Amino acid sequence: MSNPTEPRSGWYTGVTRYQWLVLAIASAGWVFDTFEGQVFNITRNQLLGDILRVQGSAAAVKFYGDFFLGIFLLGGTVGGLLFGSLADRVGRRPTMIVTILMYSIFSGLTFLARNLWQVATLRFLVAMGVGGEWAVAASLVAEVFPDRARAHASGIFHATSILGTWMAALAGLAVGAQWRYAYLVGIGPALLVLWVRASVRESASWTDRAARQNGVRLGSFRDLLLDPRWSRRAILGMLLAAVGLGTFWGVTVAGQDLTKELLLRSGVADAVAAARAKFAYGIVETAGGGLGLLAFGPLCVRMGRRRTFAVLQTAALIITPITCYLPGTYGQLMVLLPVFGFLTLSIHAGFAIYFPELFPTHLRATGTGFCFNGGRILAAPILWFSGWLKSLPGMDLRLAITLLSLMFALGIVIVLFMPETKGQPLPE
Repeated sequence: MSNPTEPRSGWYTGVTRYQWLVLAIASAGWVFDTFEGQVFNITRNQLLGDILRVQGSAAAVKFYGDFFLGIFLLGGTVGGLLFGSLADRVGRRPTMIVTILMYSIFSGLTFLARNLWQVATLRFLVAMGVGGEWAVAASLVAEVFPDRARAHASGIFHATSILGTWMAALAGLAVGAQWRYAYLVGIGPALLVLWVRASVRESASWTDRAARQNGVRLGSFRDLLLDPRWSRRAILGMLLAAVGLGTFWGVTVAGQDLTKELLLRSGVADAVAAARAKFAYGIVETAGGGLGLLAFGPLCVRMGRRRTFAVLQTAALIITPITCYLPGTYGQLMVLLPVFGFLTLSIHAGFAIYFPELFPTHLRATGTGFCFNGGRILAAPILWFSGWLKSLPGMDLRLAITLLSLMFALGIVIVLFMPETKGQPLPE
């Protein structure tokens, strides 16, 4: 029992300057990760309308928009599995450098894309870098910070993704119909490599484990999937991530289309509706989502990881039909969208907190990448189904989004079978 007269110090007490530096660098990488993913969502109507030579509101644009999001999820899966295992084998630092260069270069090359297969190929390669960098950065933050600060730091790390979404939204608004210039911004993160090379060193836990392997294979998928201690956690984590990613691309991101359709029903011109919808999703809804991501860390410290996942997914089930059907005006929707973003997006910070806590050092990036990016491949068919569902003749977008939100109920069931890691050290 602690002495009630003792002063309570904040979670950040004792965190060193280097630990803050690692958090800053990892977060910067994740900010640009998110930019690379979101810039397509923000510009896809103009991009696909230009390449397909149709209006941005055409059914083909909606179909290929979700199809390419599925391609992005597949690329993230490949990159997450490949680079996660590589980070456990050769180290966090060199793998982070490779992944940042990968998503920066191929995003910039999208400026030159002229047809669908070129866009698909480049989005796949960008996603490989994005998926790999997240697994490495999440593992590094978890290993560098002390146990008492780990959940808060990992939550902050993931919450900075909102800055990437804002950057993508502002870039999309700035370039308007000239979508190609938004992808040139994606080259900028390559400069981050210089900061990584100059400032980041390997985590002590990985260095110690690499020095004393004792027959343990670093980054082995065989050990991850055939050892019952880790395989159950890996499979359940992958299913939980699939729910989060499927609902993100099928439900959360749909706030943009939901806003646009409401405006079109109100008689607003297509170009004006598109610009307002970008702002509504990219800035307003995303602000609420950012608060949700920041809230997950403190909530799971208080309530535990499993209970926090369950409570927030239950709330997401409730808020989705309310956001879809209750607002009758643009102003009313603007009031609900931040709440919608908060409740549907918050669980994603839990992935950065929870997944590294499930696996030992020699499998941490491998297991974290398997969970999050394996979830991507399971979510890809959901994206294709989402595109098909929303493009059905006569289908009400509000009904489609509400039906897709039922995936949160599956997430609640999955988390009931997962272990609680609150208050426990990282497994070694």
